[in-house]
Amino acid sequence: MHRYLPSKILVRAPNWIGDAVMCEPAVRGLRSLFPEAELTMLAKPAIAELFIAHPSLHRLLVYDDKGAHAGISGKWSLAGSLRRHRFDLAILFQNAFEAALLAWLAGIPRRYGYATDGRVFLLTEPIAVPRGSVPEHQVEYYWNLLRPLGLADGATLPTLLVSADEDRKADVRLASSGIDSSDLIIGINPGSTYGSAKRWLSDRFAEVAKRLVRRLEQTESAHVAVVVLGAKGEESLGEDIAAQLGSRSVVLSGGTTIRELMAVVKRCRLLITNDTGPMHIAAALGVPVVAVFGPTDWRTTAPYGQARSIVREAVDCAPCLLRECPIDHRCMTRISVDRVYEAAVQQIAGGAGLSGLSRLSGPDKTDQTDQTNVLSGYTIFLDRDGTLNHDPGYINSPDQFELFPGVPEALARLKRAGARLIVVTNQSGVARRFLTRDDLDAVHMKLQRLLNVAGVSLDAIYFCPHHPDDGCDCRKPNRGMIDQAVREWGVNLDQSYLIGDHTRDIELAKRIGARSILVTTGVVPPLEAESLKASGLIPDWIASSLAEAADWLLSDAGRLSAQLGER
Repeated sequence: MHRYLPSKILVRAPNWIGDAVMCEPAVRGLRSLFPEAELTMLAKPAIAELFIAHPSLHRLLVYDDKGAHAGISGKWSLAGSLRRHRFDLAILFQNAFEAALLAWLAGIPRRYGYATDGRVFLLTEPIAVPRGSVPEHQVEYYWNLLRPLGLADGATLPTLLVSADEDRKADVRLASSGIDSSDLIIGINPGSTYGSAKRWLSDRFAEVAKRLVRRLEQTESAHVAVVVLGAKGEESLGEDIAAQLGSRSVVLSGGTTIRELMAVVKRCRLLITNDTGPMHIAAALGVPVVAVFGPTDWRTTAPYGQARSIVREAVDCAPCLLRECPIDHRCMTRISVDRVYEAAVQQIAGGAGLSGLSRLSGPDKTDQTDQTNVLSGYTIFLDRDGTLNHDPGYINSPDQFELFPGVPEALARLKRAGARLIVVTNQSGVARRFLTRDDLDAVHMKLQRLLNVAGVSLDAIYFCPHHPDDGCDCRKPNRGMIDQAVREWGVNLDQSYLIGDHTRDIELAKRIGARSILVTTGVVPPLEAESLKASGLIPDWIASSLAEAADWLLSDAGRLSAQLGER
């Protein structure tokens, strides 16, 4: 089937917010498989809102099963509407019988999906459900559905985008509640539409928030506010928590659309939450998360790419997947305020572990790496997509370009320490005609503007515009871009590091003799990073963010300098 090139594809999205976010990498993967095809997504209203302006999609169709498409007549009407679009392939990420029935009624000749819910006879290409001894993460479950179609490599991180206009509207709304655009925001999401068994205790959410507010105000001299989020029906829960805080807060429970929720979550320094849809939204927006897990399976629904985010109690009865606890709710009641607070401190500190907590407890007088020239004479080569910024696919507009949180600050630290910063990036989208050289220049101008705000600038940006099949010497892991930098900047490769999110970055570092750091913000998920050892491509360090990469790099360079000084 991988030789088949459909022209019009219907994508049936999952019905739950969290599942839809975890499906997002597979949507981008589908676009990469069939770059010339027209992709249309059929989704329920909330999910359709989540995917507004997604760069991989041409069209969104709303499945209103509570209104126009309710009942048998509504389903028949929807099938007729789909039939008029003349789709030639349906990809059913939604597992239910109904999804296959609608595709069949719509007369779509190829219907592709997992063989679930008794729908095998309605699928032309039923795919066996994975049956492993260890449950696979939902991100990988959706990604692996497309492997028989030719999708390779590992699943990428979910990525969501919020427009600049949505950012502005969120700022205006928060300002009306007394929260300034410069304030630090702690997000609290204490509810769960799935059932009470997934909810940690509300007074413990409040206590963690109070401690974090005090600590941040003391250590960062910042104004801190708390935003309580939630679904309709959870307003009283939010008000109860806000009443316990004794600090500036706003309750938005039941008061936001999906897009508004995304914009507010993006403003958060941290989101503390149960296992919910907003948890996945935050992770996909690059916001650090602390997720309290009880009856649900952390192995399948943890925030993808944030390995340190989970707090759970290992009890015999979990995961039970029950909506209501029939006994004493021990999976949640045994999780203390201290454990969640400590996880929150680590996440805010950049995931550096306990040794990194000094960043929240005042300056460490013994660590002056930001103020010294420990990186004088060093060059740091940086991958772009997945390392510095979210990677939604081929970025052809500045509006699609968003840096990961903490990137400008991390680069500023490296620059202050004396480093030369050079970006080396594969941009085959130029050869594939997904973007022009002018588009690429506009994106790089935005990158420079975003960094300039933090007082840092790049020394150079090199890019390979060629198609992978061209056999050029500049496409990573080939060293053409590095050799050009050596000629033009006099780079000493013995004093160089390379930071990237892909195995090809690590391979390039090995070829040029640079020390390497793999960040798990891109295509290599944290759970798979260790598997690099089997291939011999062992990075010198694996980091969960560019901030953590900068921590290690400064420490490593200082150690190497000390060793040279002793000789």
